[in-house]
Amino acid sequence: MTTAPARPWLLRPVDTAHRPPRVPAGVEYHRVLAGPRRRILRGVLAIFLVLLGLVVFSVAMNALSARADAMLGNDPTAYTPLRHAGAMVGLALLTPWSMLVQRVLYGLPAASLHSVVSLFRFDVMGKALIVFGPLFLAANTASYLLPVESVPWSQAELVAMFLATLLLTPLQAAGEEYGVRGLAFRVLGSWTRSPTAGLVLAIAVTSVGFTFMHGSMDPYIIVWYMTLWTSLGIITWRTGGLEVAIVLHAVLNTFNFAAAFLLHIDFGSAIQGRAEVTGADFLLFPAGVVAAIAVAIWWHTRTSGPARTPADT
Repeated sequence: MTTAPARPWLLRPVDTAHRPPRVPAGVEYHRVLAGPRRRILRGVLAIFLVLLGLVVFSVAMNALSARADAMLGNDPTAYTPLRHAGAMVGLALLTPWSMLVQRVLYGLPAASLHSVVSLFRFDVMGKALIVFGPLFLAANTASYLLPVESVPWSQAELVAMFLATLLLTPLQAAGEEYGVRGLAFRVLGSWTRSPTAGLVLAIAVTSVGFTFMHGSMDPYIIVWYMTLWTSLGIITWRTGGLEVAIVLHAVLNTFNFAAAFLLHIDFGSAIQGRAEVTGADFLLFPAGVVAAIAVAIWWHTRTSGPARTPADT
């Protein structure tokens, strides 16, 4: 009597039908842009364009939302629901922008940025949301158990903020992932001859850069961000795509925004004063949880190794 092989709970076997002709065969996610030449200047241009898009889209959406607020008679300097929605949309635009930059500079199909199978794997996203989402959500509640200063919010503002957060924050988190752990991660990973050296370079640069882009120099916050971004880089490498990283990033941001509005925190001042924010040792707990998730995924893929693009048949 033969025993049927165990079905993987997170990743399914790669289907060779999903590899577009221009995507190299049998390579890990961060090595899709690697080739005979390292094309460093092209990679620098790609990263610059991602950062340029981040700035331009954010500034443009901020200006549009401020103008709309002024037309409605709202204070254009306040952090209103329209400003919040504009901030989310500005970062969400990094998803199509990163795909376009990859297509123009490297000639790869836009869909190849999703994963090694050039598809967004909704089954992987759903499993990660069910298995890891509640755990990561619970780990991040500790920061809101301490007393906070509150400001008055109207009922209409709270409802609008909640809807904007629920509908747009996952797209904002996805935009950052496509830009940082998508295109920038791939560009940096292609600059070395060794896949291992490329992985280390990609994880190190994106983690350090994205940490300091958030503005705080508090040691606890730096440890938290470095652990978070490093873990998401490892998860992207092992799973061969952005789905799990997007889930964890979206859960974190959506919860933080919703909790801030629920507790009537002065969110606009909190964003403007991020450089002065101080952390505490409770941040080590969610850092440990996201690191444990990365270890669990590494263990899950210990026999198969990191996911690769489909091989030639």
